[in-house]
Amino acid sequence: MKTKKVGAAGRFGARYGKKIGVNFAKVESLKAAKWPCPGCLKKTIKRESAGIWYCSSCGRRFAGKAYKPS
Repeated sequence: MKTKKVGAAGRFGARYGKKIGVNFAKVESLKAAKWPCPGCLKKTIKRESAGIWYCSSCGRRFAGKAYKPS
């Protein structure tokens, strides 16, 4: 249960410091979250790659920011 408190930053262990780990965990959680689709308004948008987002409900694929679809 090494990652219970630190989340995705647990893979680094004691390296790189707390502040970088917290920021990294925040970005990782934004990246993996599901977002509302601007077309069908369902929470089905997922990140395919950096800046490319895909809605599994309506099939819409569009470009956005790297970690958020806005």
